[in-house]
Amino acid sequence: MKITRAQIYLAGIDGRRPLILRLWTDEGISGLGEAALAYGVGASGAAGVLEELLRTIVLGRDPFEIEPIWSDMYDHTFWAKGGGPIIFAAISAVETALWDIKGRALGVPVYELLGGRYRKEVRCYANGWSFRAVTPDETARAVERPLKAGYDAIKFYPLATPIRDHPHGVFAHVSRREFDRDFEELAVARVRAVRDAVGPDIDIMVDMSAELTTDAIIRLGKRLEEFRLFFLEEPVDPFDVDAMRLVADRLEVPVAAGERLYTRYGFRRLFELRAAAIVQPDIGTVGGIMETKKIAAIAEMYNMRVQPHLCAGPVATAAALQLDACIPNFLIQELYPFRVPEHFALVDAPLETQVRNGRLAIPDRPGLGVDLVEERVAPFLRAELTLGH
Repeated sequence: MKITRAQIYLAGIDGRRPLILRLWTDEGISGLGEAALAYGVGASGAAGVLEELLRTIVLGRDPFEIEPIWSDMYDHTFWAKGGGPIIFAAISAVETALWDIKGRALGVPVYELLGGRYRKEVRCYANGWSFRAVTPDETARAVERPLKAGYDAIKFYPLATPIRDHPHGVFAHVSRREFDRDFEELAVARVRAVRDAVGPDIDIMVDMSAELTTDAIIRLGKRLEEFRLFFLEEPVDPFDVDAMRLVADRLEVPVAAGERLYTRYGFRRLFELRAAAIVQPDIGTVGGIMETKKIAAIAEMYNMRVQPHLCAGPVATAAALQLDACIPNFLIQELYPFRVPEHFALVDAPLETQVRNGRLAIPDRPGLGVDLVEERVAPFLRAELTLGH
């Protein structure tokens, strides 16, 4: 069996741009992967890198040789060593698609190829429900949506300022050069409003998005301890792991981080310093499924838990669930369940729509467990490559 064709889809839906890869073999088996850059800037760049990887390294290869192909992408692109999200998002998409092909060819879910599952369902937390709430009262009212949907864990951004009337529900991050006492008071008021609204039994997570200086986040974090946070995410710039260790040492709240670290090598310093209690690799940017599993294994050695970061399209969600099944130190899965229906309609069995009481069953279909819906993805076809052309 060899890879003979590839299709790259770059969607544009409600301000987000899922970048999906489909690989085909000469036996007619296909596999899906996603470069998890659906938000922010970089999806077009990753699409270009993906084309280069496919032409120079992937087309013509045996899809079962997942680790050798990954090693060639890492060793022979030059920029992957020490690289960032653009190149590793492309590598992640290829690697994930290879696992999907292998699972489909063997007729088993991907988790069976990774050692078997520890669990049949995972606990999920809802993100994305607060993007239009500006004031503490608006935030408290907005939290009714995930609660009514059955979630018992939620995350939001107390430092962010939603842009009113924006068609896509986006927010502006505060700059460390702008942060002052007023922002601090607003952040505390937002968290207090949410805790008062949900009561003591709902887990609350706050994402600080690396927005503050070390002293400011320690001061704010100490004030937030009274609200019994499940974790405080990305307190400082991910380049400064030493500062993250300082924050973790000073706060009683568990620190979570890792969405902007890439490969096991990028996580090394965080592990060595024990700078976080919870690591958050993103399968779609960290290097793929096996790279995330390796990171999770190292985290287990350091007595840390894993909460896979997830903020892309429905293929990325399917990949995350397969890995969640077989990580012994798995904690909880992030989800964005309230995006527009068109976002989920790219695949035939979107997992975000299957959550019940904040829990999601692990799919047992072969591979990742989802297929593209042709009429939905066709308008977003960016490139099609074939072996020999």
